[in-house]
Amino acid sequence: MVHNLSILGSTGSIGTQTLDVARNLDLKISALSAYSSIELLEDQIREFRPALAVVYDEKKAADLKVRIADTDTKVLSGMDGLFEICHDSSELLVNSVVGMVGLAPTMEAIKAKKNIAFANKETLVAGGELVMNAVRENGVKLLPVDSEHSAIFQCLQAAPSDKKLKKILLTASGGPFFGKTADELKDVTVEQALNHPNWDMGAKITIDSATMMNKGLEIIEAAWLFDTDPDDIEVVVHRESIIHSMVEFTDNSILAQLGMPDMRIPIQYAITYPNRVPSPVPEIDWKTLSKMTFYSADDTTFKCLAACKCAMKKGGLYPAVANGANEVANKLFREKKISFLDIGDLVSAAVDQLTVEPAKTLDDVFAADQLARDFVINNI
Repeated sequence: MVHNLSILGSTGSIGTQTLDVARNLDLKISALSAYSSIELLEDQIREFRPALAVVYDEKKAADLKVRIADTDTKVLSGMDGLFEICHDSSELLVNSVVGMVGLAPTMEAIKAKKNIAFANKETLVAGGELVMNAVRENGVKLLPVDSEHSAIFQCLQAAPSDKKLKKILLTASGGPFFGKTADELKDVTVEQALNHPNWDMGAKITIDSATMMNKGLEIIEAAWLFDTDPDDIEVVVHRESIIHSMVEFTDNSILAQLGMPDMRIPIQYAITYPNRVPSPVPEIDWKTLSKMTFYSADDTTFKCLAACKCAMKKGGLYPAVANGANEVANKLFREKKISFLDIGDLVSAAVDQLTVEPAKTLDDVFAADQLARDFVINNI
């Protein structure tokens, strides 16, 4: 079991819950990072006393340095600071950064032969082939933190190495707009889209859940992580979020992982793998769980889901295009500059209309990402 962690994105939803797990397990924290939330980061530094803290924003980093001058924690900024975390003494790097900024540190940590627990979707969505090749070449573990991929990973631990996998059943909550038609979604507000029925997540990821973009990204991730054809990954809407995903074998037998909708379970499993230890998450109360429901995903209304499937089938850097277009469209919606349905239209148009070549380097990935971002800005 790991005894020493470093966390990229410690002030976000996954980062704070990772620290809750670390607190419960009495783990040492070597390094913490944030984009700009220095007030919370200062509190975390004073509690966990890491050797290093990184703030991506240079001015905020200078402010933090003054705030914690009475501690022994070193403060750095920018990508260079994140790279230094990748080479520290921790046994496991938890990457919970949101967005493309998380890709380069992932690759740096892999090259440093550090095991990674990742909740940064862009790692595999945008850089899938490059990342998985680097993982194999460096012999490191890439442990999923997302509840769905953790569930699949856990189910596969019960199967032999020649698992004869038939399909992956990727569950989705359906978000706040399950069952709605496109016409009913025309005037959706940001506040309504941020009202997720089951999960407590950051704003960007919560909007991705509302558009079902998150599930499209998870299809791409699962295809890379579990070496599975995207056609063999089926999205099943499960409103209760008790079953976190399932795997089906060639004999049509299915294994599922169940638990309360609490991210501390998959976070803790990534940290303690392959062991299991007591968790702060409550047990399922079967007496009050009256039913579990299942529905087909609607990729006609929720165009982001269809766009991600299309991007993965086109291959190459098209998943990076879908992701980059969505990052900008999601942000524009949260800023109330475009409508909710515009997000799916823009992501779909970027995947359909842009031309990109296969990736040979990270620079190719970043170029495709920028191309998609520019496309969105030029088409609103």
